[in-house]
Amino acid sequence: MRYQSAEAVLPKELIGQIQGYFHGGYLYIPKPEGYGTAALKKTDYKIELEKRNQHIYIKYLEGWTNTQLMETYHLSEPSIRRIILCQKKKMTVISQKLKVIMPKWNLKGEYLVQKYPTVWEVDHSYMVKIYDNKEQLERNIKILSQLLDCGLPVAKIVFASSGQTYVMDDGKYYLMTRKLKGSNMTNIYDLNLAWQMGAVIGQLHVAFQKCESKISFWDNSLLNEMKGWIPENLIKNQWYLISENEYLETLHVLEAGYGCLPKQLIHRDVHFGNFLFSDGKFSGYIDFDLSQRNIRIFDLCYFLTGLLTEESGLYLHDEVWLQIVKHVVGGYESAQKLLMCEKNILPCVMKCIEILFVAYFVSIDDLRCAKDAATVFHHIQEHEQEIMQVVHNSDKELG
Repeated sequence: MRYQSAEAVLPKELIGQIQGYFHGGYLYIPKPEGYGTAALKKTDYKIELEKRNQHIYIKYLEGWTNTQLMETYHLSEPSIRRIILCQKKKMTVISQKLKVIMPKWNLKGEYLVQKYPTVWEVDHSYMVKIYDNKEQLERNIKILSQLLDCGLPVAKIVFASSGQTYVMDDGKYYLMTRKLKGSNMTNIYDLNLAWQMGAVIGQLHVAFQKCESKISFWDNSLLNEMKGWIPENLIKNQWYLISENEYLETLHVLEAGYGCLPKQLIHRDVHFGNFLFSDGKFSGYIDFDLSQRNIRIFDLCYFLTGLLTEESGLYLHDEVWLQIVKHVVGGYESAQKLLMCEKNILPCVMKCIEILFVAYFVSIDDLRCAKDAATVFHHIQEHEQEIMQVVHNSDKELG
């Protein structure tokens, strides 16, 4: 054990208090109970670093360049390269496992490239997704089948050589589908693309209305979440990022208008990563793992607020974002009209989604993302009138 001078590590006031009891010798101070145990080996800082590195790797898989990652996460290029290399090594074990089970589809799996944490491209023609939850997998299979029957561009399931729709191995479930044409790398400043996004969300909702009676899915309620686990987490956080008054005011508006809002099966995870485009044209929907019954404008609001996050690259550019809001809403209404009550409550639902994210990220100790969501919440709060104006005028100005 190395001895240190008390003056080097303790404040003068504390040294004076200790000298009242002990002075002129060596004093051993024991470690706190539990220090060094498995539960406390990782500091909060290390946990945050791990989460940040996972975010970086996901963006890398989505096609972000090292320069984009450097600018967003304020890191040097060597640091970005080191993080990506470390994450790749962790995925090597999964890649080796996939090669072993590829013969179950009569495939060699000579080309395996990870696209998302649980999704891999196989031999340039297929995609395999790994599930831990069998119920979630089977629900996704039903949704894909029903949407295909409706003529929507979703991935076709590749049956295993055994005739089953999926393969189970060592507690994991593997679903193979045909690779859809297109990419999720898009220009978020393109207003034509924004209109297309609104239109394809609307078309998906129309198809969901036709097939939801044939699918067993999670019946969820944004209002119940806003009155349940969300405030519980905000209270634990002592209303640090979202004040109690801000929460209550938002809840009051949602509660007052919730009864008139149409509820149906929705995608629930609408962002550019789950909507494919080829040569500027929409080419396919992917990832229905979070699909549930909820208010239908949740999908619109989720997509639009997602464009305001720091990682999107559009971070709080007022005029640009408002133009995108107008075109997305206009595109949606080309597929099906929104009710007046939906338009009136749209900014409130956007704020609810950001409150939801604050509560969620607080619950997993991801303070960086929680702060980002709180920033978006306050931005929407400051621009509610402008949002309302573009939403109500979208059909008039876009024809």
